[in-house]
Amino acid sequence: MSDLVRGLRLWFSPGRVRDEGETPDYRFSLANERTFLAWIRTALALIGGGFAVDQFLPDLRWGVRAGLALALIGTGAVCAVRAVDHWVRCERAMRRGEDLPGSRFPALLAVTVAVVSVVMVVVVALGDA
Repeated sequence: MSDLVRGLRLWFSPGRVRDEGETPDYRFSLANERTFLAWIRTALALIGGGFAVDQFLPDLRWGVRAGLALALIGTGAVCAVRAVDHWVRCERAMRRGEDLPGSRFPALLAVTVAVVSVVMVVVVALGDA
């Protein structure tokens, strides 16, 4: 079984994560869960922002409005998927006594949000786009 399939199975069966290694201090597992929930809140905010752009900015041209909305909603969806993947990877690393996995995702998310923000500033500054 490939590592990808094995990793995906762990997303939906957290009991299997507990079969690996030693049980870490519960405080670390709870901190990992809080981090997961923070990423989920971020995902929900991005998705909500995408719907808000689509519903509450009807004066924007359809292409601009749809592009901004889809960028936000898509980023939120990616953020939600990344949250569960990161939770599993961190939990496994803690149980194995390994270093926590590094991630470029926070930088990618920040750049994506910054680009969408700049586009929105330009659209607002130009008025009716």
